[in-house]
Amino acid sequence: MLITQRPAQAHLGGLWEFPGGKREEGESFEQCLRRELVEELGIEVTAGELLEDLTYNYPQKTVRLKFFRCSLKQGEPRAVGCADLRWVTREQLNNYTFPPADARLLDRLSRDMQIWAAE
Repeated sequence: MLITQRPAQAHLGGLWEFPGGKREEGESFEQCLRRELVEELGIEVTAGELLEDLTYNYPQKTVRLKFFRCSLKQGEPRAVGCADLRWVTREQLNNYTFPPADARLLDRLSRDMQIWAAE
């Protein structure tokens, strides 16, 4: 699974996350994901199955997160709009610190072996 590190100056800077970003007006979540991955990682993907849909309230803002299973269509991920990136296994996820909003998905990823099965 691909994870990225937030830039130090960003909200929750230095933490690791699942790549994606802020949705622009009139954009679907899938369109947003595809655009953000081009901007942040220089890759094109196909957005597949929706794995998780959640809302999380931080003191400064509320975020809605949708996590999709993606297939790489073109390019090799590189840290264009993020501080760093890693390909990780289920066991390695515990070695990285993620924002609180990702806790429910991280718990599911640690328990649900089907998510990790090859398509």
